Amino acid sequence: MDQVANILHHVVRHHDAMDHTDHMATTTAATAAAAMETGSHDDMDMGGGDGTPCKISMLLNYNTVDSCFISSDWQVKSIGMFAGSCIGIALLAIFLELLRRSVKEFDKYLARQHMARHAGVAEAAARSSDEGVKGGAVAGVTGAAGPIPPFRPTFWQQGIRAILHTAQFTVAYFIMLLAMYYNVYILVSIFLGILVGSYIFQYETIDFSEPTVCCG
Repeated sequence: MDQVANILHHVVRHHDAMDHTDHMATTTAATAAAAMETGSHDDMDMGGGDGTPCKISMLLNYNTVDSCFISSDWQVKSIGMFAGSCIGIALLAIFLELLRRSVKEFDKYLARQHMARHAGVAEAAARSSDEGVKGGAVAGVTGAAGPIPPFRPTFWQQGIRAILHTAQFTVAYFIMLLAMYYNVYILVSIFLGILVGSYIFQYETIDFSEPTVCCG
């Protein structure tokens, strides 16, 4: 009888232990599910400023309202706001072409200054040579000023060149980030802006004597 009682007692304890283990497993699973649900809810809240999730896709898409660009603060709330964003991005692309032309024109301006300065020196030397020949004082007069030396910008000139280049790089990088949203309307806005900007700011006389520079 004692052996039967011990066996029954052992069975009851084993059954209680299994119930306790099942209860702990159920509680742990419920806690994990709640944590995952809370995390998902937090991720959704991080989308827009008012809690509305952002529509962001890494595939080609046609998202308009609730689209976010660069930051959650730039969340499109209406069709009008989306149209304004497209126009602003197109203008930004046009501004990029303006910066590219500004870099080129500033370098041309510095080159013209350098050429004019040394051309004036050569002209003065030529006049002195002519006057010396007419006066019979030929000794020590060279009739030419020699080749124009290479140009090296001053500290402030190079500073302006660096600022223009940095502005061009920053705008181009910002446009690249916008293009990475793969929004068809944004891509079309960028392409149209580049088209209009290049037509306006690259409409110039082409000098075939200058070497062609690839890739902008």
